[in-house]
Amino acid sequence: MWAPLRFGRSRAALHHKTSQSWTVGGSSYKFWSPAVIAGPASTDNRNVQERAQTARILEQHSEIILKDAVAIFPFAGAESSDQERSANLADLILQLLTTAVREGELDPRTGRVADLRQLALDFGLTVRQLFGLVYVMERAALDEVALDESFGATSEGWPGIAQMVRRGSFDVLAAVAERITREPDQSALHDSLTALHTRAVLLAALEKEIRRVERFLHPFAMILVDVDHLAEINAKHGYGFGDRVLERIGIVIRNYFREHDWVTRCSEDTFAILLPETIRANAESLAEGLRVTVEERLALRDYRTEEQVQVTVSVAVLIGDGQSSNHADAVLRQAEEAVERAKQAGRNRVEVVEIGGTRVPRPARARGV
Repeated sequence: MWAPLRFGRSRAALHHKTSQSWTVGGSSYKFWSPAVIAGPASTDNRNVQERAQTARILEQHSEIILKDAVAIFPFAGAESSDQERSANLADLILQLLTTAVREGELDPRTGRVADLRQLALDFGLTVRQLFGLVYVMERAALDEVALDESFGATSEGWPGIAQMVRRGSFDVLAAVAERITREPDQSALHDSLTALHTRAVLLAALEKEIRRVERFLHPFAMILVDVDHLAEINAKHGYGFGDRVLERIGIVIRNYFREHDWVTRCSEDTFAILLPETIRANAESLAEGLRVTVEERLALRDYRTEEQVQVTVSVAVLIGDGQSSNHADAVLRQAEEAVERAKQAGRNRVEVVEIGGTRVPRPARARGV
């Protein structure tokens, strides 16, 4: 990224000042003038240096940038009484912006892009609102850095800094947009990849089941299945291979459960199974059996590298008995939190929870990967 040439200055004059350096907080920053052009390799190397330096500038000002952004978020559509969640959302956006500036691009398959998408869903943000928040972060970053006397708006290097921050903002938006295009269509009744029901069908069936259980006090259970390390599989073997993994797991799950169970793909890497008239012991046994089946039988070969890829899943079992009133989206969120605990505990395991958030102790079992 080059600062624009100023009219009235000759190319020879530009050669007299090849760079500008600053020392801030013990760190040295240098931005090169467009006059020093020694060839493609030299240009690429300087671009890498400039991106790294700009990323460090953002990190150095991060505390004030985050404070300013969170203060503006409500005016951009992220109204929330939970200040901690707002701060987490802002922090994640700034992390992604800084990464995009440093790397010159942002891979949509990374876990932090998925985390941002999930936080946006938790907030109930539309895509337009989320994009607005990324723009707010870009403006907060530029406004704060512009005030710095050493490398702010009055410095020679400012046009390059500003351009890299704006480009990083676009990279964040592009990564989120690509991530969204790969998600199941929530308005459809069937997922195009696995032919299973979608999240919309699950929520409708779950709401009805909750009301039925509250009236008749019959038990039910829900199993949530999350594919371990799917982002890493996509990154290493490609999206096509990741789609094969999801398709095969969808077949395994559909054949594993009863005809009248609701088997759905409720997010990019998560499947949910609603089990009417099912007690805790049976649901737990089914979940463990499914986990073992995937671990022992589902290994796919990457035909480009001939590598055998082992697939495992983290599983949550949610138990409902009619004693705790709740809504479908809240119940699903409890199951998702239980899956997250299973992943944090090492993946390839089962976590059990009752509606209301009570964790059910399970006997320890030796497991594989």
